[in-house]
Amino acid sequence: MLGSSDGRRQYQELEVALSMDDSTKKQSALLHDATITPRDNRKDRGKTLRASITRASHAGWIVPASRPDPLTLLEESNQGRITELTPIRWGRMMVSPFTFFRGAAALMASDLAHTPSTNVQVQACGDCHLLNFGAFATPERNVSFDINDFDETLPAPWEWDIKRLTVSFVLACRSSALKPKFQAAAARAVSRAYREKMAEYARMSILDIWYDRIDWQHVIASTTSPDIKNRREAALRQAQRRNSEYYFPKLVERHAGRQDYTIKDSPPTIYHIEDKAGTSFKASVEQALEGYKATLQEDKRRLFSRYRFVDCAIKVVGIGSVGTTCLVLLMLAPDDEPLFLQMKEARLSVLEPYAGGSTFTNRGQRVVEGQRIIQSASDIFLGWTEFGDNDKHFYIRQLRDTKIKLEPETWDGKMMTEMALLMGAVLARAHARSGDSAVISGYLGNNEEFDEAVADFSLAYADQVERDHAILVNAAQTERIKVLQE
Repeated sequence: MLGSSDGRRQYQELEVALSMDDSTKKQSALLHDATITPRDNRKDRGKTLRASITRASHAGWIVPASRPDPLTLLEESNQGRITELTPIRWGRMMVSPFTFFRGAAALMASDLAHTPSTNVQVQACGDCHLLNFGAFATPERNVSFDINDFDETLPAPWEWDIKRLTVSFVLACRSSALKPKFQAAAARAVSRAYREKMAEYARMSILDIWYDRIDWQHVIASTTSPDIKNRREAALRQAQRRNSEYYFPKLVERHAGRQDYTIKDSPPTIYHIEDKAGTSFKASVEQALEGYKATLQEDKRRLFSRYRFVDCAIKVVGIGSVGTTCLVLLMLAPDDEPLFLQMKEARLSVLEPYAGGSTFTNRGQRVVEGQRIIQSASDIFLGWTEFGDNDKHFYIRQLRDTKIKLEPETWDGKMMTEMALLMGAVLARAHARSGDSAVISGYLGNNEEFDEAVADFSLAYADQVERDHAILVNAAQTERIKVLQE
């Protein structure tokens, strides 16, 4: 029971917000209750949601009658990309249903909009698959484990991230030919860890949630597989070297008779280009960096100003990002001290057609601000800018700053479940930073009803991904699409 007229009014406002369907109203909904409302009352709000959106209703996957042709939707997502790079994207997606899934965030966003939702929003990752988690250096040079990709981040229902993450575990298990029991166990583990960790956050203060983080050393220490533990310790030692200096001779060369360094061309994945208008592409990037500097904090701006811009080149990265304009920038300080930055195009989030448009006019700012909200610690050089045809938007960060990637192909069934528990807890922390942990925890409750439902959905939706992947393979075989397999 709500204890005051103010409480009743706030509850009624929440009910109205949850009933809103159009994107403009969804966008305006608060991510959390910023009023002085008792924690127990907010948990009761979550419990109340079960009457209209039961936890069991999240089970299963029914293909909507209006579902678009998967390949057509993915072809539409290629609009605005660098045309000659599209075959690389198709080639990387063709490798397996798991790699297809990584490049098909737009397709799943469309599907998630047809699934049951509480409409309780958080700052969602938007592309929450298991390979978008990893370890990286914090500004204090500790190594933290967290979500590390935010191209699609946007305020959206919290369930969407959980469902995408659980499906990625099912597909990773299948890619490694693990038995169905391990697929289901991993999916349940994500939801269980999320539910249990969210219950902890529902009892914590807002500041304690904000400061909470997971140290990579803790992950290593709790790894049960001796082989994986040794690999992670070795990866940490390797990652803690001075990355810019390590990659400098690998990425950069100096030709005889030339005064400055240039980034090595390695087509089709690293190459230099010239602006179509005939002006220097490099000059356009240099001008864009002036706008970027204005988005940095004053101390970081002074630090950045000690470097000079030397060169830039297109660098093809990932799967879903292939074809977008992504650059590696070489900066040098006195004594040729290198700094590598990644300048990556920011497009509309795949969630925007279904969760509402971003409040930021610059899409690079959408990515940066979302990352700062979600991550426990973010890169000191995070910023945004725009340049090029149609004033494309970009965000900028350090390239490979003590970054440790995961290797799910080395995980057995037990390790899959172990990592699912870890990532479920990390996702709960990310959502608790922006959303209301008490409301979400109240909805999830203490039993496994939601866990079982989402596991059931994940297994069914993984089947859908396999069918969609088969459509892509057939399109390549019939030459509907041009594919380059590296």
